[in-house]
Amino acid sequence: MSNLWDLTHIQPRSGSVLDGDTIAAMFWNAVAQRGDKVWLREKHLGIWRSWRWTQVGEAVREIAGGLMSLGFAAGDTASILSNTVLEWVLADLAVLSAGGVSNGVYPTDAASQVHYLCEDSRTSVLFVENDEQLDKALEVRERLPLLRKIVVFDMDGLRGLDEPDVIGLDALRALGRDYNAQHPDAVAQRVAACRPEDLAILVYTSGTTGKPKGAMHTHAGLTYTVRGFNTLIARNEDDEGMCFLPLCHIAERMGGEYFSLYTGAKLNFVENPDTVPENVREIAPTVFTAVPRVWEKFYSGVMIALKEGTRLQQAVYGWGIGVGHRIAELVMAGQPVPALLKAQFRLARWLALDNVRKLIGIHRARFLVTGAAPISPELVKWYLALGVPMLEVWGMTETCGASTGVPIDRIKPGSIGPAASFNQLRLDPETGELQVKGANVFAGYLNLPEKTAETFTADGWLRTGDVGTVDADGFYRITDRMKDIIITAGGKNVTPSELENELKFSPYVTDAVVIGDQRPYLVVIIMIDQENVEKYAQDHDVPFSNYASLTRAPEVQALIQGVIDEVNTKFARVEQIKKFFLLDTQLSAEDEELTPTMKLKRQLVQTKYAPQIEAMYRT
Repeated sequence: MSNLWDLTHIQPRSGSVLDGDTIAAMFWNAVAQRGDKVWLREKHLGIWRSWRWTQVGEAVREIAGGLMSLGFAAGDTASILSNTVLEWVLADLAVLSAGGVSNGVYPTDAASQVHYLCEDSRTSVLFVENDEQLDKALEVRERLPLLRKIVVFDMDGLRGLDEPDVIGLDALRALGRDYNAQHPDAVAQRVAACRPEDLAILVYTSGTTGKPKGAMHTHAGLTYTVRGFNTLIARNEDDEGMCFLPLCHIAERMGGEYFSLYTGAKLNFVENPDTVPENVREIAPTVFTAVPRVWEKFYSGVMIALKEGTRLQQAVYGWGIGVGHRIAELVMAGQPVPALLKAQFRLARWLALDNVRKLIGIHRARFLVTGAAPISPELVKWYLALGVPMLEVWGMTETCGASTGVPIDRIKPGSIGPAASFNQLRLDPETGELQVKGANVFAGYLNLPEKTAETFTADGWLRTGDVGTVDADGFYRITDRMKDIIITAGGKNVTPSELENELKFSPYVTDAVVIGDQRPYLVVIIMIDQENVEKYAQDHDVPFSNYASLTRAPEVQALIQGVIDEVNTKFARVEQIKKFFLLDTQLSAEDEELTPTMKLKRQLVQTKYAPQIEAMYRT
């Protein structure tokens, strides 16, 4: 059982653990090297089912052969419109093994977006998860002349379908078996012909300020970066991870699928987005990467459970987490932990903290990783106090994922760490913008040479759009996005992300957008945590009939005002929030106001709720 004062089990690894200069070659080397070892796991009809490397290899070879039988040529693009399921990985690796380009489409995208992404990427084969996603594809099929075939993962409910351009995944695999029997070396030849400089994947940006842009990543960039990840925090074949974030996002594609492929760590697929908490407890991953929204939700769940406990349980937890915080402070300062404090923490774990870790599902975790969005330093400290190291990384689609990482021997909550060894970082002396250079940086935007040129400086550094600082130890800190910095009417520069992170640390706040550019004071739009606020309302006999009425309840308004008042005490007067507005609709991944990583889209929210914002400045 690991403890925060002994982190020797978490070490970087510099040597290569798997050969291959393309993702396809790397995968097939893994199949040959690992054979009957388990790689992927999924829950099927209530039972966890394991896929060995050889089984995955067989499926990938059949799908690749099926694609080739349909005329899929090297360099062709296939898109995948699906939630994060095991078949997503099979299709992705099959496309790459056939020498093609793999592109992910978010399952929350509307039919019009599916049309744009398939048209822009010149998609010739479209994989879809089920009948729901198939409907979108069929709606735009006639406007996609390059699209030859639609392949459906799950044919349930589609048995009577009569569409010549639609085929089930099982049927495609059958075509592949016949094709491979006639051309036994065809897939291997495609893999061998693939070059490191060839385009491998497209990752489309969220498109918050225009149409999505397709970031191009080559095999060389992907393999270089995935090897680099191991120099940050190494994984091994004994580790178990989870795959639940969107695979079309660079974070899960690289940190989940490809990093697991490279290291041999087992990859477990959750049943669906709604079962993540339950599946985490079942899987008990040894390594766990998630976005701040997930970590905030886990924390909120613990706080709610604690409120339902007895006074004795609350007191024991309070004492235990206090011991954990004292240890965390010593570890962060690089100071030894006294034997008495170690003994107290072991008792604290036995009495309370291990139960908290099991409630979340992190009781086996060697470490946690957070990224894709800023996180409250206080939240990081809370996980450290539980005895589980949480390490923050920073990167973006264009850098192939993580470009920095907090080292295990110097955890600094609020910092994204120094530059990773596989790339360079610098700050623009005039704007404070972080800029990146390295082999992990993307090859440009598809069909957009002018946008690509704008993204790089004259001397070849990637403009990230993030503003930050760096301390004497070389640790970077993101202060905000360049376009999000608020300059008040009084000329004061305010970084809204700091205020927003403090607000989101409350179990009653899911997300927040601070507004005040060229305004006399700051206001905020808040999305409440439905589960926790409903529990508060029930405990305090607050009447409500639905989500909207809950947000309008005077008691809930007072609750959120209290959260804001507490946060305001941590900031100068000019940086304090004067008024707020609660969103009266519960947003989900399907809503345009949210990014794929579940962050509110600042500009869109400000536009949509402009009348409510103006009202806060009139009254």
